[in-house]
Amino acid sequence: MKTLEIEGKKVSVKAGTTYLTLARQYQENYERPIVLARVNNRLRELGKQVAEDGKLEFITTADKVGVKAYRRSVSLLLQKAIYDLYGKDQISVHVMQTIGNGQFCELQKKNENGQMENCVITDEMLSEMIAAMHASVRADLTIHKESRSTADAIALFHDMGMVDKEKLFGYRRSSSVNIYELDGYRDYFYGYMVPSTGFLKKFELVRYRHGMVLLYPNPKTGQIDPFVESGKLFDTQYQSSVWGQKMGVKNIGELNDAIAQGRIQDIILMQEAEMEARLSDLAAQIAAQPDKKFVMIAGPSSSGKTTFSHRLSIQLTAHGKKPHPIGLDNYYVDREKTPLDENGKYDFECLEAVDIELFNRDMTALLNGEQIELPVFNFKTGKREYRGNFLQLGPEDILVIEGIHGLNDKLSYSLPCESKFKIYISALTQLAIDEHNALPTTDGRLLRRIVRDARTRGTSAKNTIAMWDSVRRGEEKNIFPFQEQADFVFNSALIYELAVLKVYAEPQLFNIPKDCPEYIEAKRLLKFLDYFLAIPSEVIQCNSLLREFIGGGCFHL
Repeated sequence: MKTLEIEGKKVSVKAGTTYLTLARQYQENYERPIVLARVNNRLRELGKQVAEDGKLEFITTADKVGVKAYRRSVSLLLQKAIYDLYGKDQISVHVMQTIGNGQFCELQKKNENGQMENCVITDEMLSEMIAAMHASVRADLTIHKESRSTADAIALFHDMGMVDKEKLFGYRRSSSVNIYELDGYRDYFYGYMVPSTGFLKKFELVRYRHGMVLLYPNPKTGQIDPFVESGKLFDTQYQSSVWGQKMGVKNIGELNDAIAQGRIQDIILMQEAEMEARLSDLAAQIAAQPDKKFVMIAGPSSSGKTTFSHRLSIQLTAHGKKPHPIGLDNYYVDREKTPLDENGKYDFECLEAVDIELFNRDMTALLNGEQIELPVFNFKTGKREYRGNFLQLGPEDILVIEGIHGLNDKLSYSLPCESKFKIYISALTQLAIDEHNALPTTDGRLLRRIVRDARTRGTSAKNTIAMWDSVRRGEEKNIFPFQEQADFVFNSALIYELAVLKVYAEPQLFNIPKDCPEYIEAKRLLKFLDYFLAIPSEVIQCNSLLREFIGGGCFHL
């Protein structure tokens, strides 16, 4: 017998009892389905057996890791359906970028030249896939997990034609790989799964562009939301993925090939040149519109907004403009006037934390040709100060304004729409783990922030991870609702950056104690970084956007 603490009570449990059995006993206490267990601060799939004393906590689809497990499992459900329906025709699915509460997917088939090309998805095919998935759910098929040697896994993926996975595990340091099997179909997934298909009752499949979107339940409500298109964001990220394919670096395995074969310097130079060309084109677009006097830049945490604004300013200068960078942080209200959040702490991310009236008064005056004195916010004293920074706009002058609320018209309500050019910037990771595992954009931004916070603020990875959920909630409230209102969406992700960040992030993550709540997330990120070969930072040029995070850049940030 083993002793487990469950919901604050000591319970005797026979060794060998599965966590699934215990989950069924306690399910009535939870509004959402239990999909995983946390045992002594370590995640366990429900199919695992009780083997030790300790504390048992249940993870549901309302929890972040539970949401990921559910989505991963539904993706397996889709892949199994496509394999059964169209495998004989050598049609496979490519799971790509996140779009809302869903995942964009393409169906691909080899053409007569042996190259993969997109298949047109008909209404009949869509209905067949949905029906096959629901049939698997009704059958409640077990999702088995097996551990294979890395060599056996590589051979398996070679035989199945999964070239991306074959490449990925060619660089694996671990001697074993966990393979998931569903009714004869085998695949690898980055993370844990639910125990059976009976858990996967909620999903939808809708056609979108040349592919389809697999819709998952909203983590807040547990229900499927209507599909809402994010066309500008989607196009920007998809174009980045296409560029990666052209460069021969569409996934981690191909990036590792480039590093191992000594080609990575060329990849870095091409990526930086491509980003500079996009910046030049953007500056030309703005300069061609003389009415545009305010370039409003917004984006989520660790998107590289500061370096972007500097590099854009340089390009605007090259196109005959006189840019003046302004940080919205300088328009914070005095600290004692800052609104409080639900926990009684200062809410620096809400719109009311900015002195909107003063900002509009100053910007309107500048637009009218008047001279103003710009404020500077003193973060030590929590008050605005004036230090003789006067500004008056001439015909070629333009303001480059960077801040969290830049796209929200409530911030700049008094400024004419034709005077504003709005830019949304985010690190929309174009690299995939493999053909069935997209790389989460938020992981790239979190790793950027861990590295930057440790370097510039002395903040531990533990503390950065601890506050990340709060940061994400602020983004969902204050940034994401306005992203499609942007005139231009800029992707700041660099195809090689995670291999550079690895060197800086790993020591920080290894320093998180095993008994901390943040340990599970740290362990997941370490496993993820283990996929990459490292790139030394010496090869990164001084004006690279990545320098904002690793240091050594030419801009005074």
